[in-house]
Amino acid sequence: MTMGILTEKPSAARHFAAALGGDSGTYNGEPYVIAHARGHLYEFVDPHRMVSDADLAEKYRKWDLVNLPWNPADLSWQLETIQGAGQVASEVKQKLARCDELVVATDVDPTGEGGMIAVNAFLELGLKPKSWSRMYFTDEAPASLQKAFTSRQRLASLADFDEYKKARYRSQFDLLSMQFTRIATNMAHASGQNTVLRQGRLKSAMTLLVGDQLKAYNDYVKKPFFQNRFRDENEVMYTNADEPRFDKKDQVPQQYGPSPVTVDSTETKKTAPPRLLDLATLSSMLVGQGVKAKLTLDTYQKMYEAQVVSYPRTEDKTITGEQFDELVPHLDQIASVAGVDTALLTHRQPRKTHVKAAGAHGANRPGPKVPASLEDVEQRFGATGRLIYQTLAKNYLAMVAEDYVYEQQKGHVEKYPNFVGLANVPKKPGWKAVFNPNAGDDDADGDENESAKGLGSNAEPFVFEGANKRPEHPSMKWLMKQLEKRDVGTGATRTSTYSDVTSTKAKYPLLVEKGKKLVLAEAGQMSWMLLPGTRIGDLSLTEQVYADMRAIADGTADAGQCLARVADWVRADIEQMRTNAASMRQQLGLSEQTVVGRCEGVWQAAPSGPQKVTFKKVFSQHEFTDEEAEKLLAGETISFEATSKAGKAYTAVGKLGVGEFKGRKFVGFQLEVPDRPASWCGRTFTEDEKVKLEAGQTLEIDDFVSARTGNTFGARVSWDASTKKIVPDFGVDEPPRSWCQHSFTDEEKKKLTDGESVFVTGFTSKKGKNFDASVTWKEEQGKKKIVPAFA
Repeated sequence: MTMGILTEKPSAARHFAAALGGDSGTYNGEPYVIAHARGHLYEFVDPHRMVSDADLAEKYRKWDLVNLPWNPADLSWQLETIQGAGQVASEVKQKLARCDELVVATDVDPTGEGGMIAVNAFLELGLKPKSWSRMYFTDEAPASLQKAFTSRQRLASLADFDEYKKARYRSQFDLLSMQFTRIATNMAHASGQNTVLRQGRLKSAMTLLVGDQLKAYNDYVKKPFFQNRFRDENEVMYTNADEPRFDKKDQVPQQYGPSPVTVDSTETKKTAPPRLLDLATLSSMLVGQGVKAKLTLDTYQKMYEAQVVSYPRTEDKTITGEQFDELVPHLDQIASVAGVDTALLTHRQPRKTHVKAAGAHGANRPGPKVPASLEDVEQRFGATGRLIYQTLAKNYLAMVAEDYVYEQQKGHVEKYPNFVGLANVPKKPGWKAVFNPNAGDDDADGDENESAKGLGSNAEPFVFEGANKRPEHPSMKWLMKQLEKRDVGTGATRTSTYSDVTSTKAKYPLLVEKGKKLVLAEAGQMSWMLLPGTRIGDLSLTEQVYADMRAIADGTADAGQCLARVADWVRADIEQMRTNAASMRQQLGLSEQTVVGRCEGVWQAAPSGPQKVTFKKVFSQHEFTDEEAEKLLAGETISFEATSKAGKAYTAVGKLGVGEFKGRKFVGFQLEVPDRPASWCGRTFTEDEKVKLEAGQTLEIDDFVSARTGNTFGARVSWDASTKKIVPDFGVDEPPRSWCQHSFTDEEKKKLTDGESVFVTGFTSKKGKNFDASVTWKEEQGKKKIVPAFA
């Protein structure tokens, strides 16, 4: 009875092997074998590929508003292997195919993502063991994994697995939310803006929050006021809540004189250490020190895999007693690495504010493997790793330092007792000597009542000049606080989404970082103006989705019924965004554009017999009249005056037919193609050239003209008689300068030219996903290109 253990990634498999005694073997009397995924191995196919009917597929492919909303019941929710994951999936199947029990040993996270990674793999690979089970663990230390092995829990079925059910629902919902991107993008196009406005639960929330705060910041009007107050020799201020305020300084009556100060009370007070960090708060602290959120996220993940720090995607704000005890033996070592005086760490008992009985992974903190030094951390994980470890360690160590102690003194001006003052006099620094929660934040508010000397003995009247406080300029730190306050996303999810919407590599970013401050990008500005009153712009949407997830996981709600509600939200948001778009155009000075429409009808001359079709109403800047559309549907040939991309007028002759673009077939107007070569890219062939091309010869010509740029270029061309098209050959015999957003160095390009493979970390796919691969420049199917290979 062999047990097959599937982990989420290679590092987790290594940790399991170390804990159990190898990649395979026997532990606690039970034979086992370990396999690993590499994060998600499968993802949903595009919506139009989830339907079998061709006409219905066009509805899901096209972005026109007439095709919205979607019906979730139409979709098969089919999965496909993520690019580059095929070999990993094959290895998983090979290792686990003959196991009697299969174990979900992926990460245990609040959204169920780890559970879904495993279940998708098991189902797509067709694995059918005698039983299923789940291992639960808070970290990847040997003791935790050994305990998870012996106390694993049986699963009745994968379909009823709570983690899988809620994570699958969230993924389905997020796919359906693509509709909101299409709505917003249509509104932008209708306003003459050629852009894509990405929308989603967290993206839209971030855009709305930043836009609203920027408006409040920019609309701020300073309103000064003047008021009588007192100040003593220690700079402590005394105020009277009922003292009138005036618009001008010379309006303030001079009615007070100097007076002694009376101390009314002194009281010793304490402040407990700040709470433990989550990934979003940690990242926003490091952004203040010039570290991008994505770099923090990626570096933290690598440090976690090395057990130098704890699990990243946690929702916990506290730790359990067991987790507290785990690090107690390492406190002095952690302090030594972080540069903290161990004499300050005298509160080594669990605090009720930080240590709770309930919890899963626990808040972010140092891991069980303590590095030798910060220099060691930097050597392994870079300068960002050093900052992460030092910040995380000091925050954690503050918990075992004493409370900050201060004496609060209250008093009043003796002759004018309605003027009262307050001074907080530091007595013992406690945790403040260990950790500064406002590190790197020059705008952080301190304690305005803190005074080293306390209340003075005499106070002098003066005219105080104040003003209404300006709203804070949005920043990552500010944004993360707002999202946490509204319980939108986990710390890790906030950080990764923030990284996505601020990415300098994104074609249409929503937010832009200006130093420590955040502003709206052009796409973000339009999104913000379209979002008011929409469902996707409602900050409570994530709360609703998470409530649905919990109900689906425990069996009190049906995923299909929850997904069906999205259609009503889409209908409402189309109307709301239409209203908002009119306002947006007015504010931005844009004019409403006519969105290219489509002709519909029955194509009588379709290859397989009459069929209902839709096709673009505009061809080469000519819009078909109703009469022309009827003729095209009847199979007739029409002619009209058109304009080329280069702006040249010509007579277009053709009829409705089936074309192909990037491998996809479509119905549309097709120009009549001459039976022999005539011209290409602004150059008319001579009669001699035409004869040679028809004879199958390849000609090298240097004076073609690009319709897009107007530049002259050379190419070798031939004539394809079967398609009646000129086929260019640009003589590409060397690797490109870049591929998948990675620019090859001269050394890498030389290796590729010489036929060697080059391993690169950090390629970015068209969908914005990062991946690592070994690439080679070689010929495939008669054409040289970059060919990746994945571990």
